[in-house]
Amino acid sequence: MGQPIATNSRFENRTPELEQDFHRNAKLGYEPAHMRSFLHYLEHGAPNPLIRWHYHEEYELHLIVNTYGKVFVGDYIGSFEPGNLVLTGPNLPHNWISLDMPETGIKIRDKVIQFADQPLRQASELISPLREVLPLLERAKYGIEFIGISEEVEALMQRIKNTAGMPRLVEFMQLLIKLSTHDNYKLLSSAPLQSFDDKNAQNQISDIIEYITENYDATLTMAEVAERFNMSPSRFSRYFQRKSGNTFTDFVNRMRVNRACTLLMETDQYVSTICYAVGFNNIANFNRRFMEIKGMTPGDFRRQGQERFG
Repeated sequence: MGQPIATNSRFENRTPELEQDFHRNAKLGYEPAHMRSFLHYLEHGAPNPLIRWHYHEEYELHLIVNTYGKVFVGDYIGSFEPGNLVLTGPNLPHNWISLDMPETGIKIRDKVIQFADQPLRQASELISPLREVLPLLERAKYGIEFIGISEEVEALMQRIKNTAGMPRLVEFMQLLIKLSTHDNYKLLSSAPLQSFDDKNAQNQISDIIEYITENYDATLTMAEVAERFNMSPSRFSRYFQRKSGNTFTDFVNRMRVNRACTLLMETDQYVSTICYAVGFNNIANFNRRFMEIKGMTPGDFRRQGQERFG
C-alpha cells in the first residue's frame, strides 16, 4: 500500500466547504425559511458568496442561464455556457466559475432546485411508482449533465418557484419524471458502478469494488482479485466488465487517476510523487493514462483546478 501523503497547511483551503443552514440567507438568493421543506428553490446572480467550491447534503439541480466559464463537479473539469444543466448528488463538491463576467455583474446566473434524499427513498417504499426515480438518484452521486432539455426544465423550475404546498409537489414530480426518463446525458465525475441489479448481485460487485478501492495503490492483479472472490480469471473478467462497465485494468487505472486528481487539487506534492503514491510504476504510463481519462496532463489539471475558487 502507498504511504499517505501529507498536505501542506497553506493548501487546506482547497478542500470543499460544507454548506450549512446559516448560508441559506434570503438575501443571497434562497427562499425565505418558511417556504423551505425537503424541497427548495434558489436563484442568484454573480458575483455571490454562494459561488464557491462546496458541497451539501441535498441533491442539487443547477441551471446556468448566463455567462460562460468552467464547471467543476467532483474530479470533473469542463466548460459551461447558458443552458448548462447538472444534477449533483449529496456531498458531491461542485462550483461554476464565470470567465466572462462584466464589471457590473450579472443579476441572475444560476437557477437551482435542492431536495433531500431520505424523504424520497422513504416515500418510494410506500409508493411503488416512485422507485422509478431511484436509478436517477444513484447516477446523481457522480454528477449528471443533461443535454437538450434545459428550456423545458427551466419552465418546470419556474413553476416550482411560483407554487407551494401540493401544487409545488406535483410540479416537482413532473420534474423528476422529465429527468429520470431523459436518456441524453453524461456522467461527470468518476462513475464505476452503473448497474442496478438484485440486492445479492449488487452486494457482490460492491464488495469487489470496495476491495479494489482499498488496494488500488498496491500491485494489484486481476488473477489475485478473481481468486479472492472464488472465480476463474476468465469468468471474473466477463463478470466485472458486465457489472461495472469497465475492464479490470481500465477500472484500476481510473481509480488511480481519480485519486491523483484529488491529490493534485488538494496538495502541492510533485506530480512524480503522486504518480507512485497512487500505484503507477512509471511517470510515462501515469501521464498517458491521465491524458486518456481526463483529456489533459496532470500539470494542466492542477492549474485548471485552481479556478474552482474563483
